Amino acid sequence: MQSIAAKTLVDVQGGLKFAKSPQWIDQKLTFLDIHDRCIKSTDMDGNVQTIGALPLLPDSLHALAAMPCLYDTVVDSDGGMYVADIGFDFLDPLVNPAPNGMIIYVNADGESSVAAEELYFPGGLVIALDNKTLIIAESLRHQLTAFAIGNAGALGNRRVWAQFDDDINPEGICLDRDGSIWIAGAGRRALLVEEGGEIKRQVTTERPVFATAIGGLDQNFLFLCTSDSNDPVITRQAPDATIDIAEV
Repeated sequence: MQSIAAKTLVDVQGGLKFAKSPQWIDQKLTFLDIHDRCIKSTDMDGNVQTIGALPLLPDSLHALAAMPCLYDTVVDSDGGMYVADIGFDFLDPLVNPAPNGMIIYVNADGESSVAAEELYFPGGLVIALDNKTLIIAESLRHQLTAFAIGNAGALGNRRVWAQFDDDINPEGICLDRDGSIWIAGAGRRALLVEEGGEIKRQVTTERPVFATAIGGLDQNFLFLCTSDSNDPVITRQAPDATIDIAEV
């Protein structure tokens, strides 16, 4: 397995607290600094800009704010959006994890419906290159789960896309150029996985990886959101988060 060491692009000197949901948009990496309650971006030189404060929900999505814990989203080719709700407050030590997460589909008109249920911590979403398959990181089942995308955003034909050992809790996933998937949730590394579970490559970091994104002019750079903790109390008082980068 090929191994590549990432380099730091942005750190706490750039005001970073805890980055999630990175996406390559208009030649910049846009991300949520969720514990600073801001949407931010960075260029390839590590210059950070604050785009706006959170929350910035349109009126049609305000009803989603009442759900226990929204975690990730992905937009389809029709302008609809799949939203992952993990189903419990994972930062509350008194709450026992349960496989009651769900995927909500919100169409382009703002109408929402439950597309999938009984998920065990849905911690990441991608739509495959064929635009016909939604792949979900079920972190506490240690697997990637695939659904066929049907009419009006409906999901069916649930199957295991990749199964991992118990020390891997996949989250913060993104598509590589060839349709393989980069996963966070494997400690101080991100893994490139093929359907079936074969690990093709890893990118190593100094801190645990919580999310990934592919970007750059030729889509040949992997961005990694890292931090020693995801506890908002710790990350606000003593943040050590970084956004790392590696050419892949």
